[in-house]
Amino acid sequence: MPIRIPNNLPARKTLEAEGVAVMASSRATRQDIRPLRIGLLNLMPNKQRTETQFARLIAATPLQVELTLVRITDHKSKNTPEEYLRDFYSKWEEVRTQKFDGFIITGAPIAHLPFEEVRYWPEMLEIMDWTQSNVHSPLFICWGVQAALYHFHNVKRLRRKKKAVGIYQHQNKKPNSPFLNGFSDDFAIPVSRNNDIDKNTLPKDGSLEILIDSDEVGICMLEDHKYRALYMLNHFEYDNLSLANEYVRDIETGLDPDIPLNYFENDNINNEPLNTWRATSYLFFQNWINQIYQTTPFDIEKIGKT
Repeated sequence: MPIRIPNNLPARKTLEAEGVAVMASSRATRQDIRPLRIGLLNLMPNKQRTETQFARLIAATPLQVELTLVRITDHKSKNTPEEYLRDFYSKWEEVRTQKFDGFIITGAPIAHLPFEEVRYWPEMLEIMDWTQSNVHSPLFICWGVQAALYHFHNVKRLRRKKKAVGIYQHQNKKPNSPFLNGFSDDFAIPVSRNNDIDKNTLPKDGSLEILIDSDEVGICMLEDHKYRALYMLNHFEYDNLSLANEYVRDIETGLDPDIPLNYFENDNINNEPLNTWRATSYLFFQNWINQIYQTTPFDIEKIGKT
């Protein structure tokens, strides 16, 4: 089944050009099925790029999915026009009474700040608690993971001496997990972060289970049995040029970034990177959405009540 997004969302043309099935709202309303409702709280500066990346992966499922784009209520974006946000995004205050089968909270380029110094931290606390009553399956990414682990479990993060950036090999630590169905034992995932999770502060009660780990960059994915959440520290959603664009951005802002590891052929930035993680990325999102479909209530209003 196709993904359902606003008819004039710019991401639509990109997805259709790639052969991704996209459904018009008029057609979706004629189908006698309940689409899965997935929300995307987009905290990234480049909203269009991030929403396209996630829509591309969500659309790979055979199920019909309705994607709702969400933003922080009072945060003013420096990189996305307010008109664009008004046209395509709902403020969290506008959706807080709604129910979602799945809800993604992205990373944000604020990993250097203590959580309490993030301007929208009070609203983030409300959103994270809200996922426990209004969302069947929350999925946190990168900084979103660090925030959720800190809030729910008081898990600390460690500042890396050197930023981990590039394509790193990871290991499947839980082959029988439905979220890793069909995964290889060893696979590549894009990484771009300055912080690690302090394993010594993980709860000892087994409520957090490591699903994907890396000998090079540590924990990648955790399942939170207590709070029904998945935590993905790295970036399945990245496209071919995501790390290249970050590299150029850092140079332009006066930083001296390392060339992303295992990314450009022969470390030559003039060589276009090959996507070695695409199949694994699609597989994970298909698994996640299938697991939602298998377990979410048919009556969406029963989410949080059963």
